[in-house]
Amino acid sequence: MSPPVNTAHTGQSKLMFTLFTAVAAATAALAAGSSLLLTLPVWAMFVGWVAFFSRGLTLRDGLVNLGCVLMGIAFGMGAALSIGALAPSLGLFALPVVVFVVAMVVVSLRATRTVNNVVAYFLGLITWFASHLEPSLESFAELGSAGALGSVAGWLSHVAQQRLPHRT
Repeated sequence: MSPPVNTAHTGQSKLMFTLFTAVAAATAALAAGSSLLLTLPVWAMFVGWVAFFSRGLTLRDGLVNLGCVLMGIAFGMGAALSIGALAPSLGLFALPVVVFVVAMVVVSLRATRTVNNVVAYFLGLITWFASHLEPSLESFAELGSAGALGSVAGWLSHVAQQRLPHRT
């Protein structure tokens, strides 16, 4: 026989779950709309959102995570330029050689004191290669701005959710 269910607690839990979810959904919708208004790729904004939640939930952690995403985008741009430079001499092997070197650098950064979020670095690399943009400061600014918007939105969502009443 199962224990009796406290319906008041269950009802309150459902309400809190709904409020928590609504805050996240409203923040995501506002961030997506802002991305469109700023002509930034919405998908790249969500990469920044994911990066915020990838490790730690403080503003400082979020800034570190965003920094790792931005460095990942820069590594991606460097990789694209390197592949282009090495392709004439290495042919099809340029891609795996560059990927090996970049992966070694990124994974090695896990040993650094502060900017050691390997997941966020790879999110930045994914952002770069998924964008299919040409390497330029404008491309970096576009993707970086979208990621920053997403990270800020993730942080705002988290802060707003923390302000919801916590009752047991």
